[in-house]
Parts: sequence; structure tokens; C-alpha cells
Amino acid sequence: MNMIEKKPLVLENPSLAFKSDVPTDSVTWQSPSNIALVKYWGKKDIQIPCNPSVSFTLSTSTTETRLEFEPNTEGRVSIEFFLDKVRNEKFETKIVSFLDSIVPIFPFLKQLKFKAYSSNTFPHSAGIASSASGMSALALCLCSIEKKYFNNLTIENEFFEKASYIARLGSGSACRSLYGGVVSWGEIAGVNNTSNEYGTCLNDVVHPDFLKFKDSILIVDAAQKKVSSRVGHGLMNSNPFSMERFRQANTNIATLLKAMKENDMETFMSITESEALTLHAMMMTSMPYFLLMKPNTITLIEKIWEYRQETGNPVCFTLDAGPNIHLLYPESIENEVNKFIEAELTKYLHDSCRLRDCVGSGPKNI
Repeated sequence: MNMIEKKPLVLENPSLAFKSDVPTDSVTWQSPSNIALVKYWGKKDIQIPCNPSVSFTLSTSTTETRLEFEPNTEGRVSIEFFLDKVRNEKFETKIVSFLDSIVPIFPFLKQLKFKAYSSNTFPHSAGIASSASGMSALALCLCSIEKKYFNNLTIENEFFEKASYIARLGSGSACRSLYGGVVSWGEIAGVNNTSNEYGTCLNDVVHPDFLKFKDSILIVDAAQKKVSSRVGHGLMNSNPFSMERFRQANTNIATLLKAMKENDMETFMSITESEALTLHAMMMTSMPYFLLMKPNTITLIEKIWEYRQETGNPVCFTLDAGPNIHLLYPESIENEVNKFIEAELTKYLHDSCRLRDCVGSGPKNI
């Protein structure tokens, strides 16, 4: 089945400006990170993916953001950004640029002076997408302002769809953090309501066992990666294997979703691991090429394969754009896998560090 191009959403709304009585208030959201099973690597236009992706939303790996605001007479976007109670001017500059870009969507942004207080439940370099959780939390705060003061987005589906759209403009994968469970981003042939512009919850088309999956995040290296994801995405424009990779991702996503519907663990593990290794293959075949895996990343992968071969337990790995392993497995074998991690894997980790997570239920308004 061929994918059908959808018309882009038109979100510019000049009426979203205060006519008088600009408020002083605050709003707080906690939003999770996510880990992609089928990866997106490469984008076009304004944060549009070159191929669709599917992810698990995480549970305990979250960002909490409190957005305080008051009347602003400066006539420009104004925000102070605090990470873990310390003002962070590097992130602040990025957020000002992001807010400037969405003023046509939220004209009230120039009427309010903001302070954002953000904190993560995980280390910044833990192999967890802080941009996904952080930008989704910020998008939710902005949509809450629209809902409260302009009486829009009162239907839940519309609220989260717009928040997902806004989050995507700040960080592509952030659009998948607006929903719990299994979430897609990008148009998928034969799957209703999938879009390049926002995430789609797919919980109703997967077996319930996958909604209880565990994720043990094994920290191989806590250093900040040397090549940013933004640069990596850009290098796909000249990668000689990019077009075949985009075709492969579309095939893999169909195969993965079928496996998740039928509770086919063998196929799920095969596609998930292949996707992780393909992501890193694209990095190694870019020009300039780069390598984000570390020696202990390879060691852990081999140990996981050996354990699966010996026990038959459905344990598999995935990788983000970094060296750290996400070990995925069903809830039913959690105790056995924890014993395996302690006995065989911990010695290869940075300061024996691992984070326990699982598939979560999505953002929370606090």
C-alpha cells in the first residue's frame, strides 16, 4: 500500500493574543523520554522525518518543567531557563530561538515574560533523550496556557496532538513523548492517523505484553557524545546508503508492528536489534564518519546474545545515538534478567551504573 501525503496542519492563529489583563501564573508538566525501536535518522524540511519511527515511552526517565510567567512589556520573547535550579544560558539560547520560531502559532509568547525551572530524573549523558522529555514538557506547558486562557484545546485528543506537533518543532523525537506505551512518528502505510507532523499512540494495535516491557539502561560511558544528533541527521543527506536505509525502515516498521500485534518475540527482537545496529552503521558510513559505540558496548551485546542463546529468554538490546545499551525484556522474566545483569554485565558499566525503567503511561500535569 502506498503512503498518502497529508496536507500540513495550519496552526498559525493571530487570535491567540491577550487583548487585556495579561496574567501572572504558572503551569507544570512532567513528561517522559522515549526509546526508539525503529529509528529515524535523517530529516527534511522543518523537522520532518525521512522515515517513520516507533518507540517505547519510558516511565521513570522524565523531565519536570515549571513554567512561570508574568506580563512582558519588552515586545520580544523573554525567558530565563534554570536546569536543576541553576540558570543555563546555553539551553536558554536554544529555547529563545525555538520560542521565536513559534510566535506565529502562539502570539502570546511576546506578551509574557517566562521563567522555566526544569529537572531530569536521569543524568544528562545517560543515553536517554533529554531533548525528547524536555521539549515535550515545554510544549505541554504552552498548550496548557492556550487551553486555560483562550478556551481552546478542550478536547483531549486535540490538546495532545497540538502539543506533539509543537514538541516536534523543538526536537523531532519529542513528539513521541506525548503518549504512553507504543508511539509512532511518521506516515505508516495502512496505519490510521499516523503523521509526519505529530506522534500517534499505537497501543490498540499491539499485544498488551509489550505495554509492560522493562528497560534496563546500561551506562557504558557517561561522557557527552562527541557528535550531536543534529549533525548526524544532517550527514544522512550525503550518505550513499541513505535511500536504501529509508526503504528498510518502512519495511521494518511494518514487520515490527505485525510482530508486536501477534506477540512474536523472535521477530520483535530481530528487528529491534537490527535497527540499533543499522543506526550506528549509518554513522560509520557518513562522511565525515564517526563511531559512538565503545569497546564495552560490543562486549555487552555479545554477552546479551550468549545469554539469550543459553536460556532462550526473550532479551534484546537497542541503542540510541550513543554507546549505552537499553536492555529490553518482558515483565515476566524481570527477576531472572536482573540476576544476569548483576552477575555478568555490571562489571562492564561506568561506575556499575544502570537505570531501571519500563514502558510508561505518558505525561502528567502537576
